[in-house]
Amino acid sequence: MSQHSSPPHSATATVTVFASPISWIESDALAQCHQVAALDGMIHVAAMPDLHPGKGAPIGAAMASTVLYPFLVGSDIGCGIAVFPIRLKRAVPERLAARFPDLDRPLHPERDADDPAWAVADGDIPAGHVEGLATVGRGNHFVELARIETVFEPQHASRLGLEPGDLVLVVHSGSRGLGERILREHTEVHGAGPAPDAAAYLAMHDDAVRWGSLNRRLLAARVAHALGAETTAPIVDQCHNLVEHRDGVYLHRKGAAPGDGRDVLIAGTRGTRSYLVAAHAGPDANHSVAHGAGRKMSRADALRRGRAKHTVEELRRTPVGSLVVCGDRQLLFEEAPTAYKRIEQVISDLVGHDLATPVATTVPLVTYKTPDVGSAPRTDRRDSHRRRGRP
Repeated sequence: MSQHSSPPHSATATVTVFASPISWIESDALAQCHQVAALDGMIHVAAMPDLHPGKGAPIGAAMASTVLYPFLVGSDIGCGIAVFPIRLKRAVPERLAARFPDLDRPLHPERDADDPAWAVADGDIPAGHVEGLATVGRGNHFVELARIETVFEPQHASRLGLEPGDLVLVVHSGSRGLGERILREHTEVHGAGPAPDAAAYLAMHDDAVRWGSLNRRLLAARVAHALGAETTAPIVDQCHNLVEHRDGVYLHRKGAAPGDGRDVLIAGTRGTRSYLVAAHAGPDANHSVAHGAGRKMSRADALRRGRAKHTVEELRRTPVGSLVVCGDRQLLFEEAPTAYKRIEQVISDLVGHDLATPVATTVPLVTYKTPDVGSAPRTDRRDSHRRRGRP
């Protein structure tokens, strides 16, 4: 059952944690939820089962307030997960992993004007922000070729055009430097305080959300072309870092996906399944569901423990037989499957609280994080290195 509590002191906002007693929820993350609940104007904090501590605010939470707080959305405004059907004649992970393009190298509208990926771009680039276009980023971002494995709801899966054995590209990325710039411009003047002009912030925020969605489409198109496949439209594209103005209330989501009648891909890890779910969360959960497995170790802990337990080669080949393309050895350890909670427990908690219904699982074949050293032409690697700089 969910755990309800009121924050300390005199604040009236409520905190509800949608997790079972056996789920891994850090006390630091709960403390952050209560700190948020004590903010002026806060009404309700809904914590998802993937809850974990973030920089100043919890990740895996949906926070409703009469006041708009940019720091509750964070710097990666518009970050989300999209799912694209893809058809390939043969899906041999070793062969396909070697064909992934360098997704650290941005696409520039003029320099790369003849790149076929641009066909998915519809209209102008939001905010005119061309820096970092069609790049994945770091952290937990990825592009993954996966196979539909178990289908729990055949009718629902069929409406999405999915059957067991089908292949999909799963893309997890956000607004890159654009969202970071928007938050920095706010915090340099107002710190963690509210937006003095909510409409002005929302206009920039909405640009970043559109930019993130375009970026996911460009990433999928680049990979599809490299693998010799046709580009397709996403069947799922849900943002999990955003603020929504709903019924006069600002609903901030930080690592929480919209759960009001949406299809959501809840990401597992590089070495486990992910779950496509039909979300049906109500007002108690701030109309939200989890966005992934959620970290159970900090990056420093994952690096320290991982180096004692695993070799780089072990982390490149996962327990489900998939391959990880990642030339950044530190990131390999930080993003090891053991650094995350069990995705099955997260899904079980969502189902137990009647927030979502599993539709199907995806199992990874190739997960791309960063280019493998030596896999890209020398000029591309230098070019990429010069342009890299924003996290």
